[in-house]
Amino acid sequence: MNRIDRIKAMEEKLDRAAAAIGAADKALDEYSMALDDIRKLAAYYASEQWMRDFDADEAGRIPADLKRGVLSEDGIFDLLEENRALQEKLAKTLAKVIKKGSF
Repeated sequence: MNRIDRIKAMEEKLDRAAAAIGAADKALDEYSMALDDIRKLAAYYASEQWMRDFDADEAGRIPADLKRGVLSEDGIFDLLEENRALQEKLAKTLAKVIKKGSF
């Protein structure tokens, strides 16, 4: 590879890496802010209150036009599973970074 091609290739890597780091940083900030919401959703889903709200919905006592994905049988459960999978992925990624150094 000649010098010009090498510089162009490295410039592309620099641009991709900078964009990826910026996107990851922003995503981690958003995720960090959502953790409290995730904890509250988990507690609600495990509570008797959720079951009472679910039963009320099943009985038609919740307005039909009210958004109520939290009362679906899979809504919160699926979110919590996605969160668990994301945490495992983050842990594996961090373990790689620690094992190989910061690069």
